Amino acid sequence: MFDTLKSRIYQGNQFIPDIPNAPMRKQFRGLPSLCNGKCTNCNKCLDVCPTGALKLNPLSIDMGKCTFCGACKNICEAQAIDFTNYYKLASTNRDKLIITEGMTPEEYEKIAVEVRKEITSIFSRSLKLRQVSAGGCNGCEMELNACSNANFDMGRFGIDFVASPRHADGIVITGPISKNMAYALEDCYKSVPNPKIVILCGTCAISGGVFQNSTELNREFLEKYPIDLYIPGCPVHPLTFINSVLSFIREKK
Repeated sequence: MFDTLKSRIYQGNQFIPDIPNAPMRKQFRGLPSLCNGKCTNCNKCLDVCPTGALKLNPLSIDMGKCTFCGACKNICEAQAIDFTNYYKLASTNRDKLIITEGMTPEEYEKIAVEVRKEITSIFSRSLKLRQVSAGGCNGCEMELNACSNANFDMGRFGIDFVASPRHADGIVITGPISKNMAYALEDCYKSVPNPKIVILCGTCAISGGVFQNSTELNREFLEKYPIDLYIPGCPVHPLTFINSVLSFIREKK
């Protein structure tokens, strides 16, 4: 008992007290910062991008495809490509994940997530999610596990992962959706009672990522059912996930 108390005093408070305004380390690659005027159309960035996330004329990066590897920034001699450490990357609209010149974190935060009254009225105080790993590498899955640890403590906001889809308000999909997981994913979705939400978490879930051209994928689920929230990342940082969900289920102040 005394050892436990001593350990508690020694360790102090491990949790992050202010999740919505928590600082992110400078090395984190978040929202892209682009300067189309500096671009020389040398195509070097296109050649090194593993997922085809970049386009020229005008210069743009699709965060739904981007793995945030930084290869494009490193090879761009004109310094037209950079990444901020802004981590609130989610959007309710797939097209808004495409970033062009002049998009600041403040502007992106205003337009990215559309707050819907029917969502906030039902899920703002309690949201239970069933996570489905649809052929993922376990990167995003590990980060989602971390959302509930002592540091991030997602449960204090009423957001929790549950073991059964019948106890859930929605599903969180990670991975590119392999053929072997396509049926299980749809079965899980149908088992969640209405009303329900669907969240795509990570580059693989949103676009297929580095596996987008694989013949072993079956992404028909995304054509059959509506997607409510897209959360970019490879993998998705816990702060990104928690803030993304909070911005979706709670009205902006």
